[in-house]
Amino acid sequence: MTENADGVAAASALFQERLDKVATDMEDLLDRVLAPGPVDGERARPVRLLDAMRYASLAGGKRFRPFLVVETAGLFASPRGQALMVASAIEFVHCYSLVHDDLPAMDNDDLRRGRPTTHKAFDEATAILAGDGLLTLAFDVLSRSETHPDPQVRVELVTALARASGLGGMVGGQILDLAAEGRFADGVPERLGQEEIETLEAMKTGALLRFACMSGAILGQADLRARLALDRYGAAIGKAFQVADDLLDAEGDPAMVGKATNKDAAAQKATLVKILGVDGARQTLAALVADAEAAVAPFGAKADVLRAAARFVAERRH
Repeated sequence: MTENADGVAAASALFQERLDKVATDMEDLLDRVLAPGPVDGERARPVRLLDAMRYASLAGGKRFRPFLVVETAGLFASPRGQALMVASAIEFVHCYSLVHDDLPAMDNDDLRRGRPTTHKAFDEATAILAGDGLLTLAFDVLSRSETHPDPQVRVELVTALARASGLGGMVGGQILDLAAEGRFADGVPERLGQEEIETLEAMKTGALLRFACMSGAILGQADLRARLALDRYGAAIGKAFQVADDLLDAEGDPAMVGKATNKDAAAQKATLVKILGVDGARQTLAALVADAEAAVAPFGAKADVLRAAARFVAERRH
């Protein structure tokens, strides 16, 4: 190996170590937040609803979004406990979105992470309410003083997550995706160009990943230059994640991916793979990884793990 290759390998190993540690810490925190006992202001926690919420959010997964929060917050020496609280809020939003996306009215998936989706394990009504509960709980968590002692920081986090996950972000992107499949009106799929597809994907998938990166800067009360750098990094990571996801759907092994593949083509979904082809999508993915790495260059060696994270997004197989 060259010296540079040695450095890349070391950063990749450290990335995996830190990703695994965040996953462990996140599982413990989600378990605590989703404990059976009600908190102040709650009357009771219905067992069936709580079980479904726990099923949807304690199912493991890579916890990549929480990792991004912890690592970006660490650039500014923010307390890890605060970063994990923000990370749990993002994970609740992410898991709620998966529960709702899997419903028959949406993507109609039977498997998620290699096991029955929430509506299959319980029923559709319970799955809808579990998603509602997870989304609401996310903002409950952000509002707690445990997340940050400064109310202004908490308000900024709440606002940013609401905009990343709502009308102009993830939810808006989902309805654009459904429209592109021809799910409304006359049932004819909308023909989208590359720019329109990039907008759709930046909203549906990218917005929450971008917020995960920006939340570290918000927690750390970073200056404008640092915020712009992480915003650029988050935007590139978000785009790269979706391109990689589309490639997995086109080429991945269902046993490895943990859910059905080749669904995009069957549903006539608008994706960059469809527009650019597999080779073109891979070239785009490589360019996005390079942009993400360049974005965090001002942080020097402290951002080595974030650079490794960008490479992980491009190379993941599930």
